[in-house]
Amino acid sequence: MFDSSSRYAPVGDYTVKDTQGRQVKIKKIRFIPSTPARLTRQVVQGDRPDLLAYLYYQAPERFWRIADANEVMDPAELVAQLGRLIRVPPKS
Repeated sequence: MFDSSSRYAPVGDYTVKDTQGRQVKIKKIRFIPSTPARLTRQVVQGDRPDLLAYLYYQAPERFWRIADANEVMDPAELVAQLGRLIRVPPKS
Protein backbone atom coordinates (compact mmCIF):
# COMPACT_ATOMS: atom_id res chain seq x y z
CA MET A 1 0.00 0.00 0.00
CA PHE A 2 2.86 2.40 0.78
CA ASP A 3 5.94 2.90 -1.38
CA SER A 4 9.17 1.74 0.28
CA SER A 5 10.36 5.37 0.53
CA SER A 6 7.18 6.45 2.38
CA ARG A 7 7.47 7.58 5.97
CA TYR A 8 4.71 5.08 6.76
CA ALA A 9 6.40 2.04 5.16
CA PRO A 10 8.13 0.89 8.38
CA VAL A 11 5.08 1.57 10.59
CA GLY A 12 3.33 -1.60 11.68
CA ASP A 13 -0.23 -2.59 10.81
CA TYR A 14 -3.06 -3.86 12.91
CA THR A 15 -6.59 -5.04 12.22
CA VAL A 16 -9.83 -3.56 13.52
CA LYS A 17 -13.50 -4.19 12.84
CA ASP A 18 -15.53 -1.49 11.14
CA THR A 19 -19.13 -0.65 12.07
CA GLN A 20 -20.38 -3.46 9.83
CA GLY A 21 -18.14 -6.08 11.44
CA ARG A 22 -15.62 -6.31 8.58
CA GLN A 23 -11.91 -6.72 9.33
CA VAL A 24 -9.93 -3.68 8.18
CA LYS A 25 -6.15 -3.40 8.23
CA ILE A 26 -4.86 0.03 9.31
CA LYS A 27 -1.50 1.57 10.17
CA LYS A 28 -0.45 2.18 13.74
CA ILE A 29 0.27 5.76 14.80
CA ARG A 30 3.51 7.16 13.45
CA PHE A 31 5.36 9.29 15.98
CA ILE A 32 7.83 11.88 14.69
CA PRO A 33 11.30 10.42 15.21
CA SER A 34 14.30 12.45 16.30
CA THR A 35 15.76 13.72 13.03
CA PRO A 36 19.02 15.64 13.40
CA ALA A 37 19.80 18.34 10.84
CA ARG A 38 23.05 19.98 9.84
CA LEU A 39 21.68 22.73 7.59
CA THR A 40 19.17 25.52 8.04
CA ARG A 41 17.33 27.43 5.38
CA GLN A 42 15.23 30.55 5.51
CA VAL A 43 11.82 30.19 3.88
CA VAL A 44 11.39 32.44 0.84
CA GLN A 45 8.46 33.20 -1.46
CA GLY A 46 7.69 30.21 -3.68
CA ASP A 47 9.13 27.55 -1.37
CA ARG A 48 7.15 24.31 -1.19
CA PRO A 49 7.98 21.16 0.78
CA ASP A 50 8.32 19.05 -2.37
CA LEU A 51 10.58 21.60 -4.05
CA LEU A 52 12.82 21.78 -0.99
CA ALA A 53 13.07 17.99 -0.92
CA TYR A 54 14.03 17.98 -4.59
CA LEU A 55 16.63 20.70 -3.97
CA TYR A 56 18.30 18.83 -1.11
CA TYR A 57 17.59 15.17 -1.94
CA GLN A 58 16.68 15.12 -5.66
CA ALA A 59 13.52 13.35 -4.49
CA PRO A 60 10.38 15.48 -4.01
CA GLU A 61 8.55 12.66 -2.21
CA ARG A 62 11.07 12.90 0.66
CA PHE A 63 9.61 16.20 1.93
CA TRP A 64 8.70 14.31 5.11
CA ARG A 65 12.39 14.18 6.15
CA ILE A 66 12.38 17.97 6.41
CA ALA A 67 8.99 17.94 8.16
CA ASP A 68 10.31 15.43 10.72
CA ALA A 69 13.44 17.51 11.40
CA ASN A 70 11.17 20.46 12.17
CA GLU A 71 8.67 18.38 14.17
CA VAL A 72 5.65 19.27 12.05
CA MET A 73 2.89 16.86 11.05
CA ASP A 74 1.57 19.07 8.22
CA PRO A 75 4.37 19.77 5.71
CA ALA A 76 2.61 22.99 4.61
CA GLU A 77 3.57 24.44 8.01
CA LEU A 78 7.21 24.39 6.91
CA VAL A 79 6.72 27.14 4.35
CA ALA A 80 3.69 28.97 5.75
CA GLN A 81 5.75 31.79 7.28
CA LEU A 82 8.26 33.67 5.12
CA GLY A 83 11.56 34.11 6.89
CA ARG A 84 11.16 31.06 9.10
CA LEU A 85 14.35 29.10 9.62
CA ILE A 86 13.82 25.42 8.91
CA ARG A 87 16.22 22.57 9.59
CA VAL A 88 17.28 20.28 6.74
CA PRO A 89 18.57 16.82 7.66
CA PRO A 90 21.22 15.01 5.64
CA LYS A 91 20.20 12.74 2.75
CA SER A 92 20.57 9.41 4.57
